[in-house]
Amino acid sequence: MVSYQLVIDCAAPERMARFWAGALRYTVEPPPGGFDTWRNYWRSVGVPEDELGEGDGSDSIVDPEGHGPRIWFQQVPEGKAVKNRFHLDVKVGGKREDVPLETRKARVDAEVERLVQAGASVVRVLSQPGVDHYAVAMVDPEGNEFDVV
Repeated sequence: MVSYQLVIDCAAPERMARFWAGALRYTVEPPPGGFDTWRNYWRSVGVPEDELGEGDGSDSIVDPEGHGPRIWFQQVPEGKAVKNRFHLDVKVGGKREDVPLETRKARVDAEVERLVQAGASVVRVLSQPGVDHYAVAMVDPEGNEFDVV
């Protein structure tokens, strides 16, 4: 077993950290001890001012229960150009063997509405008659694909 963090390239790390903290029910990671903001921490380790972006410099989120990986939003100069090679599934519907399709669908739709209000956009609904599956493909505020399942 190894530990890892997920790194997501983006233009606006603080905005992405706040969106994904809400989407995944994570928390924005507090700055290291002795620093009141991430901006002040990054300055202390020599990050140039022009690389600090806007706001307080918050650019990472953590699972408050300590189970999921840390997610760091790394500012990059280039925009997203092509489809993601992998994506996150936000799993809210429940297990197929435990939860009826109509209940899973209602849970997914409620989460989709919440995420739309937070800045995501719906791409398409993934559903076929006779198939016991329901999901909604979405994009975050910077166009990164993810599914709500």
